[in-house]
Amino acid sequence: MEAPDSKITINVGGVRFKTHSSTLKTFPGTKLANLTESHASSIYNFDPNLKEFFFDRNPSVFGYVLEYYRTGRLHFPSEICKSVFIQELEFWEINESQLAHCCWLNLNKKDCDVEHFNVWDDKDQTDGEGLLTTNSTGRTDFSCRARCQPKIWALFKIPPSSASAVCMMLVSLLITIGAIMIFFAETKEQFMYEANVTRPTITYLPNATTSIWVQLQLTHTTSLIFLELFCVIWFIAELCLRFAFCPDKKKFMKSILNIIDFISIFPVFIEFPARGHHNVIAILWIVLGFMRISYIFRLLKFFMLFKDSLIIRVLLGSLRSIVKEILILMLVLTFETIFFSTLMFYAEYYATDHYVYEDLQFLDIYTAFWWAMVTLTTVGYGDVIPRTNFGKVVAALTSMAGILTIVIPIPILMVKFQHYYTIAIVHEKLKLSRNK
Repeated sequence: MEAPDSKITINVGGVRFKTHSSTLKTFPGTKLANLTESHASSIYNFDPNLKEFFFDRNPSVFGYVLEYYRTGRLHFPSEICKSVFIQELEFWEINESQLAHCCWLNLNKKDCDVEHFNVWDDKDQTDGEGLLTTNSTGRTDFSCRARCQPKIWALFKIPPSSASAVCMMLVSLLITIGAIMIFFAETKEQFMYEANVTRPTITYLPNATTSIWVQLQLTHTTSLIFLELFCVIWFIAELCLRFAFCPDKKKFMKSILNIIDFISIFPVFIEFPARGHHNVIAILWIVLGFMRISYIFRLLKFFMLFKDSLIIRVLLGSLRSIVKEILILMLVLTFETIFFSTLMFYAEYYATDHYVYEDLQFLDIYTAFWWAMVTLTTVGYGDVIPRTNFGKVVAALTSMAGILTIVIPIPILMVKFQHYYTIAIVHEKLKLSRNK
């Protein structure tokens, strides 16, 4: 350019921009700065008749780029997609790190939205079960078993696939609920075991170790055990069929829900031969009771049927996105529990003569741990309470700390839930439009 500060016309996507050459020289080495060179007309698309440079690029973004040369501050247009904006900056040879601080939040928010949307898209249901069996040559196996396998597998694992699968799910659900109700009924007084204690004659010998044996005899009704046995037989048949027709047996055996189904089989078969008047170890019945909790966990596989529900997926996505925040919250609660429990113990135990209070409850820090956790979570059972004035002050501080600690994560979860819910709605609409 001959004139030191001549005007330059730039046509970007049909929109003409006029500026001074001195403005384009603000950032040397960039594409716009090169337009001020004398040989620019031979390098770039220059129209000698209109005396303008033409670039088939986005005119909206170029307006912000030109403003960057004028003011020295690069801003991000909220109505432009981030990927488009970055591509335009690369074309005009401008580093995105030059973006003004006020626009970084908006740019990163768009980046998070795209990332979350892509993650949500990757979680679409796919036929990842490998229902079609292939042989070693990679060819599809069309044998009778291979043809029946997907149908039987769907009968137990994909209830929406057919009316028979829905009926199978309902029957399995009812039997599972029945087993749980039987488990609960055995804790009622009329079904509980009665222990007949036989006390043998004890002879004390000097300078000898005395062993006392207590014989427990259990008397009970046997109606519930047969009902439970029927439920367990159904569990065994269902588990065997699912294992036989499972497309991936290694994955099947590693599944936590299948392991729970396997554990739920044993209690009734261990207890059944031991019922009646037999010598048993009391701890056995406690162990069997804990094993029967697996009946309750069997309900989880029915909840898994709703894992494709929009609300469930949004809630799980929200929780996954704040795992770090939850861990930090747990660390804060742990620190507060240790701090306030120790403070409460010394406040109660040493602030006054503890021999005066016969009902002093904070006799050790472990008891104070329980009190601190209950107070921090704002539950407040009231089973352990401070007696001294200093202890009451510590209790008040603990309550306030607990409220502040619990309240802070709630807005974070709500914002995340709303964010994921918006993405989910957009994603579902996109799927519907693609299926049309």
